[in-house]
Amino acid sequence: MKKKLLAFDPSELLDSDEAIAAYLTQVLADGDTDELLRAIGHVAKARGMAHIAEETGLGRESLYKALRPGANPRFDTVLKVCHAIGVQFSAHPIAHA
Repeated sequence: MKKKLLAFDPSELLDSDEAIAAYLTQVLADGDTDELLRAIGHVAKARGMAHIAEETGLGRESLYKALRPGANPRFDTVLKVCHAIGVQFSAHPIAHA
């Protein structure tokens, strides 16, 4: 008897500003740009893709395309989406060993 796995959707767990900030901070620390785009997409979905599209002035379909792994969105697009989802980047010095 085969067991069917349920699809995991991280956006369902991103229900607070703190959870979103912790999630994106960890993804940024890992340094994988595809994963960062995917994570921003999860947050946008959690916040409501239609709302994010309206806030950024981009169409929903354009947002999905820009935030998929392998995409190369313009940096200003990423910043617009981050602003719309309520986060900002900050720089910290890297600790050298």
